[in-house]
Amino acid sequence: MANKEHGPPSGTDEEYFVRRLLDETGITEAQARELIALLGYEWTSLLREAHILVAKKSSAQISN
Repeated sequence: MANKEHGPPSGTDEEYFVRRLLDETGITEAQARELIALLGYEWTSLLREAHILVAKKSSAQISN
């Protein structure tokens, strides 16, 4: 049986991953879609990179 996280998702699966990234990390929809395009559907990698984006945004706001 194929692992859904690694296989090609259906449209609803992609929306699920985008929405989950938005809800859990606060990144934008465009950022979420870009991460998915770069990394695929490996949840731990998506989450890690999303947290990095959030940290960079926070540090940029503090230094301005």
